[in-house]
Amino acid sequence: MAIDKEAIKEHVKGILIALGDNPDREGLKETPDRVARMYEEIFEGMNYTNEEIGKMFDKTFEEDGLQQYHSSDVVVVKDIEAFSYCEHHMALMYDMKVSVAYIPNGKVLGLSKIARIVDMVTKRLQLQERIGQDIASIMEQVTDSKDIGVVIEASHSCMTARGIKKNNAKTISTTFRGRFEHDMALQNRLFLK
Repeated sequence: MAIDKEAIKEHVKGILIALGDNPDREGLKETPDRVARMYEEIFEGMNYTNEEIGKMFDKTFEEDGLQQYHSSDVVVVKDIEAFSYCEHHMALMYDMKVSVAYIPNGKVLGLSKIARIVDMVTKRLQLQERIGQDIASIMEQVTDSKDIGVVIEASHSCMTARGIKKNNAKTISTTFRGRFEHDMALQNRLFLK
């Protein structure tokens, strides 16, 4: 599904009119086009399914020494910076830090690919909880590991800039699969600073 920039331009123009402003005034003339180009960039992930994202970033390395793994053999990439937009208010989720862990099952994923998966998943209208689920699903697909952990901490402008206006509120969500579901020691690796 391609993002329809022309439709976005028309709708942004309508929003400006609905707000009581003139979309033809100097400061707003190019706003619909700028917003359409911005949406095409920040919502790029909406063009792809989880399976397609997995195929895009499936760069693994098979290693003989990884055939036998232990609970202490964990790959953790912490504090991947990201942002997304809440599907309820289209409000920004910001100061987002995503930590992803997995136990290798005969192959390892290139580390930058983990950050790229996070970026593509967050470039959708999302719920923070679903971001974790989507990342875990893609990680399972590309690593062949059932042992995945994802922890996300973020601020939500729908809570900080409007409504209840609690500036310091943070939301933490966890997605644990396989051995991460019941092993507190594995879970704690995602919370260590």
